Amino acid sequence: MSNIDLVKDYLQVLQSRICAELTELDGKAEFASDRWQRSAGGGGTSRVLSDGAVFEQAGVGFSHVFGDQMPASATKHRPELAGKKFQAVGVSLVLHPRNPYIPTTHANFRFFSAGEDKPIWWFGGGFDLTPYYPFMDDVLHWHQAAKAACDPFGEDKYPRYKDWCDEYFYLPHRDETRGVGGLFFDDVNEPDFDTSFAFLRSVGDGFLPAYRPIVEQRKAHRYGDRQRDFQLYRRGRYVEFNLIYDRGTLFGLQSGGRTESILMSLPPQVRWEYNWQPEPASAEEELYRDFLRPRDWLGGSD
Repeated sequence: MSNIDLVKDYLQVLQSRICAELTELDGKAEFASDRWQRSAGGGGTSRVLSDGAVFEQAGVGFSHVFGDQMPASATKHRPELAGKKFQAVGVSLVLHPRNPYIPTTHANFRFFSAGEDKPIWWFGGGFDLTPYYPFMDDVLHWHQAAKAACDPFGEDKYPRYKDWCDEYFYLPHRDETRGVGGLFFDDVNEPDFDTSFAFLRSVGDGFLPAYRPIVEQRKAHRYGDRQRDFQLYRRGRYVEFNLIYDRGTLFGLQSGGRTESILMSLPPQVRWEYNWQPEPASAEEELYRDFLRPRDWLGGSD
């Protein structure tokens, strides 16, 4: 038997905890809080930090929405749920650092329930990392933290959800992954609610220990116009993925969510350049050659 109130309480505390730690980490700006209501049912709280010392923009949103009919994006892989009443509660965040040597990151933790008599429920979410000038130590730490969050629930969880992340955060029109991956999971409801909820909490609680050490290690790294321009160019890939492929963006828009809150994941500054190519043997080429493809990071093999 599921309990959405338990999940809602956890996610609201998680949002507050993440915002508090990011505020401390930034050391300059603070989060502005914006509550919103959805006319068809529910609402949420969007918290956004702008123009900080470390984060150019950081958005951490909580939402609890419900309605009489599941949006098309949520029933694409579950057509039997079309037309059913639903509830969805979640926390989603995207952090866009100022320094190009700090990776952008995204995380999402969510719970769905559909139907009334015998509701069908499941958890989804994960976290992923999008570096511009990657360091192998950072990538290894990120995946070690992801594996540590999964290991108490079975040895199969990390490789399964790591591969799913690589497949999901992939831009087919560019033939490249969005970054170096992490975890992506959906339809988690086995063996029971308590175990599934514990897994969500493990991943949620594991996000900051995975990301914060990377920020602390790279935030003072010197950079110039070249690195900044490349960062803005690569942010364009983030925009392309979020607007074309991201299920969360589609769900939010199709369910009548608040547009400003849905699109706060987009970077504050971005640029495109026609047919740009990295210079041979450059740090930019290294990103494309060695990092923007699925790899067994912890096994050491390609």
